[in-house]
Amino acid sequence: MARIFFLCVSLFVCVYGHKQDDIITESASGRFVGSLMTSRRGRPIHAYRGIRYAQPPVGALRFQPPVPITFYPHEVNATLDGPACPQPADPGYFVDEDCLRLNVYTPGVLGKWSLPVLVYIHAGGFYSVSGRSDVAGPQHLLDKDLVLVTINYRLGSLGFLSTGDEHAPGNNGFKDQVVALQWVRANIASFGGDAGRVTLAGYSAGAISVALHTVSPMSRGLFHRAISMSGSPFSQIPFRCNLLHLAVQQARLVDCPVTSTAELVDCLRAVPWRVLGDSLKGFQEFSIDPILIWTPVIEGDFGQERFLPEDPLRAIRAGKLRSVPYIVSQTRDEFFWESFLVLNNSIYRTQINEDWYKVGPEAFLLPAPSDRSARALRAQYLPARRLENTAADNAALGRLYGDAVIGFGAHRLANLMAYNNKEPTYYYEFNYIGNQSHYVDPASGKPVGVAHHDELIYLFSLPAGFQEIPVSDSRDSLMVDKLTTMFYNFALTGNPNPLLDDCASPVWPPMRPDERQYLQIGDHFSVHRNLFENRFRVWEYLYPIEYNLTKS
Repeated sequence: MARIFFLCVSLFVCVYGHKQDDIITESASGRFVGSLMTSRRGRPIHAYRGIRYAQPPVGALRFQPPVPITFYPHEVNATLDGPACPQPADPGYFVDEDCLRLNVYTPGVLGKWSLPVLVYIHAGGFYSVSGRSDVAGPQHLLDKDLVLVTINYRLGSLGFLSTGDEHAPGNNGFKDQVVALQWVRANIASFGGDAGRVTLAGYSAGAISVALHTVSPMSRGLFHRAISMSGSPFSQIPFRCNLLHLAVQQARLVDCPVTSTAELVDCLRAVPWRVLGDSLKGFQEFSIDPILIWTPVIEGDFGQERFLPEDPLRAIRAGKLRSVPYIVSQTRDEFFWESFLVLNNSIYRTQINEDWYKVGPEAFLLPAPSDRSARALRAQYLPARRLENTAADNAALGRLYGDAVIGFGAHRLANLMAYNNKEPTYYYEFNYIGNQSHYVDPASGKPVGVAHHDELIYLFSLPAGFQEIPVSDSRDSLMVDKLTTMFYNFALTGNPNPLLDDCASPVWPPMRPDERQYLQIGDHFSVHRNLFENRFRVWEYLYPIEYNLTKS
């Protein structure tokens, strides 16, 4: 049903008791009251925020698969953001276990219907961030004719507890994402979106999620294009059948028994959500590492619907990859800034020098047995001496952090898709240093690299941490136009070209196994070959796989 505008005379209330700027949409599921926002270029946005897509995962529903909401018996107030899922947060920030919410943003222009839909899965290592408008605002993308949906999913132990048995099979955070996508399929037409033209995009942990949805039987038919920015489930990190070691660690952090998985889960179900959310530091072993703690698991069959019933590589080999147009990316420097945290701290610097074979596997996510890998990576990346707090040593250690946490995985995902995806796969490197960054030099306050998350500054408004980018002829303003145009084109047609409406922009070719081209996004677009492959050779040697999994 089309949106209904209730025009109220000043100082009077509408017959339904709504404010003058309330927007109302009805779908088969219910009636939603939204609010007006404004895009970067002054276009009206109809915003519906904080919509529950599943029952609150509290009490007996904690550690259970999500229970979808398919009908809303009462009018839904969607005028404000819902809470972020439990995580460490500043005092006063809206966090709550009743967090399975989504936001829908659609252009406030009458007559614009059946628009492409972009569903965004947020970053945060599976233990932080959210889809709220302060960290994933619509003001940049909604200058384009598309519908944007941002979602929350359960985090940390609340979302990914896995004991490997019937008490906690695991992957509930991913199942939350599936239910959110089902909500989009059922409702998005009423918000102006085309349910047959959904692009699933994610960053970091969200990018890992997107790749897994291409092989999960639960996600079949729920999206039609995919974007994985700076994240991949395919790397040096093996897939596990459970995360029992993390479940035990979580239990001990909050004084729960570990004598049996049944007792462990029952006890954790009664622990206040804030205590669980605030326990993140208890999982850190060195500096802020490991940067990735909870990971997807291959679920055993205990009668539940399984998000990952088999190893994703085996699923691809069996022809179960759902081929869709795909964009894969990484930034130039990714987690380079972690080297500053280590080398600028005398305790951490001593640890990494004197206990490399313990610290290295934690920092660089190396699976056991790790001595051979730690030795080879040190020889490849670092000088044959003690590391010091110098520019050269920070650069070397920063490259190792970036490649270990993100770079090699993105490389592996792009190559797997180039070989096995029957639709085009596009690969890009974000290589732009603007006025703002997720890491700035403490002394100068200016960016010194292209950090993990940095293109999000131009795709989304991020008022929680960054200044607004005004419309101007500045480099940063042009970058907003570049990225939003590229993403809009891809959501519309499955092809990101043309990159800009000018003759100077190159055509971005799909990546092929025999010609591994990628787009470098900086002040200008340019096409290159073999992104960082000289660095990734050591990783391929240490963790070899066959890329052409579907060959006859």
